[in-house]
Amino acid sequence: MKPNMAARLGGWSARHRKTAIFGWLLFVVAAVMIGGMVGQQQLTQGEQGTGDSGRAQRIIEDAGITHPASEMVLIHSAGANGFRAALPAVTQAVRSTGQAASIREPLVSRDGRDALVQFDMAGDPDTASDRITPVEDAVTAVKTRHPEVRIEEFGDASGEHWFNETMGKDFARAEMTAVPLALGILLVAFAALLAAVVPVVIAVTAFLAANGLLAVSSHALHMDSSANSVMLLMGLAVGVDYCLFYLRREREERAAGRDKETALRIAAATSGRSVLVSGLTVMVAMAGMFFSGMLLFDGFAVGTILVVLIAVIGSVTVLPALLSLLGDKVEFGRIPFLRRRRSTGRFWNTLLRPVLAHPGISAALAAGLLLILAAPALGMHTEKLGIEQQLPRDTALIKTYEHITTAFPGGPEPAAVVVKAKDIQAPAVRSAIKSFESSVRGSEEFGPVHTKVYAGPDVAVIDVPLAGSGADATSQHALTTLRSTLVPRAFGQVADAHVAGNLAFSNDWNDQLRRSIVPVFIFVLGVTFLLMLISFRSLPIAATAIVLNLLSVGAAYGVMVAVFQHGWGASLIGTHGVGAIEAWLPLFVFVVLFGLSMDYHVFVVSRIREAHDRGLPTSEAVASGIRSTAGTVTSAAAIMVAVFAVFGTLSMQDFKQMGVGLSVAVLLDATIVRAVLLPSVMKLLGDRNWYLPRWLSWLPKISHGEEAPAPLPAPVPQPVYASTER
Repeated sequence: MKPNMAARLGGWSARHRKTAIFGWLLFVVAAVMIGGMVGQQQLTQGEQGTGDSGRAQRIIEDAGITHPASEMVLIHSAGANGFRAALPAVTQAVRSTGQAASIREPLVSRDGRDALVQFDMAGDPDTASDRITPVEDAVTAVKTRHPEVRIEEFGDASGEHWFNETMGKDFARAEMTAVPLALGILLVAFAALLAAVVPVVIAVTAFLAANGLLAVSSHALHMDSSANSVMLLMGLAVGVDYCLFYLRREREERAAGRDKETALRIAAATSGRSVLVSGLTVMVAMAGMFFSGMLLFDGFAVGTILVVLIAVIGSVTVLPALLSLLGDKVEFGRIPFLRRRRSTGRFWNTLLRPVLAHPGISAALAAGLLLILAAPALGMHTEKLGIEQQLPRDTALIKTYEHITTAFPGGPEPAAVVVKAKDIQAPAVRSAIKSFESSVRGSEEFGPVHTKVYAGPDVAVIDVPLAGSGADATSQHALTTLRSTLVPRAFGQVADAHVAGNLAFSNDWNDQLRRSIVPVFIFVLGVTFLLMLISFRSLPIAATAIVLNLLSVGAAYGVMVAVFQHGWGASLIGTHGVGAIEAWLPLFVFVVLFGLSMDYHVFVVSRIREAHDRGLPTSEAVASGIRSTAGTVTSAAAIMVAVFAVFGTLSMQDFKQMGVGLSVAVLLDATIVRAVLLPSVMKLLGDRNWYLPRWLSWLPKISHGEEAPAPLPAPVPQPVYASTER
């Protein structure tokens, strides 16, 4: 039987190690330089949206209309009209900075205790956050002179300035923490400095190369700014894991007495093959996001596929070349006390013994626990989280936002009615706009409207504050009235009108996700099943992979809903329940977890199949496969959990949800699923694990053992590195 592809790639890299190593470095440097030169193109708001709100935003963008960065200063007094003395001072202070344009007539709350000064920042809205400091300083100076009132500022520029200062440091800290964490876990796993560094270096360089290529691809498909962080998370997780699988197998064979070439050959044919199958499965799962119909997910798909593909290539090419070059010197920097304590065999033997002795009870208990954890997911509610949900409650920015929404409901996040006509100045259109404004003013569901007409592109944008707060029932009813009654009645016959805004955007997103979730699930489940069927030539193995992974995903959903929607135990991780899950997370978490779960499944089942192909009975093969992979799976899972958990420490609620959801799922998958549920189910199935109908006998036979590849030829002599050979 011919060597499999991973064995051939490993063999070539070992024979041409200079070419493999320097070729990799050249590729990474070139990708980084090209990406830096072309820059990354970001998704526009119109490209992010979908449905009616997406069409509204695209009308604005196609017309070349740029909304100025708007700001609000709230003046609150204990008694009615107590703000009167401070109000002109605030207005004058804002005007004196020269940064404010179109200062509007102040609004006064119904109880007379609050006044709201609204204005737009002059100049380019994209740079308004860089020019907001003089305005904030001027408002602070007024606050100092009028201690009898509370004065607070909130808006596009001040909010972005806060985000750039706070969240930029937040993300930088997370990204700088993830790499040392992965390195520390690898130090424990290998008890040697160099062996720990090699996987991290390959994973980081894979991410850098993928980041450069993502910038190039963004000129054809624009990317969301969070795609880079998602790609780092995925790149570190899979890149380190793939190298870990490969390197642990090579070290295991050397410890068993194999010579360097044989150990590398076996690692390439076995773990290398598992890396290829696992990487292909992850990429296929990521491709499911293309069926969402939304550009945000298309960008996530491109980014994750790129980083996984490059991580796989590095693992099966440059890693074998480095191992061939270093030989046993990969153990440089040994840490003796870790070497003595790193064995997990006793623990896993203790756990596995009752599982295999009572497989039925073990399977029932493990599946029952996962189903209990998944139960809260039945009540999952998704929405595009507002700023008051995204950030911690004690944040000054959120407190100001809540004060404004209490005094002036809907003010900070109004709906926007976008009207497009052949002639926006036509009498019929002007009459329709006035009629619409009049109908809105006559309803308690809406606040004061603000209309701006753009004669050149023949577009009008009418800001309509919605009563209520965020996505509550009052706001939802107001939006429904706006979309189903007021807008069609006013503009149905004279102009093209659509409703945008945060709440409209969130509702349209949820509607699109409901339509796309079934095609995504069918594609991911179907293609994963086929890959497992081809890889292992077994219907039960393929079906088991699907069921076990669905249990993992369901449990992750349940934990996310319990913690972040209902707030159960949320204080333990420094957050609170916000009543909803971020709209894009369920689909993203599904494809990511389904792909990553296959890492362990392919790796573990490959070792079980390898043992079975050597002649062991199925029950013994299961025990052998689980025990031989336990240490590696433990280390790999620890790395993924640590990397994902770092993102759970960020201030933004959506990243907290993603980090906690992914880390909990990987933890459950590597323990309950792979250590209890998988071996117990395989023990119950016995020889039926390997059942393949006759009509599928044409499937290719793929080797899972070390007998497949022929011994690698001796490496080509390379005098430059001769001193490193043992």
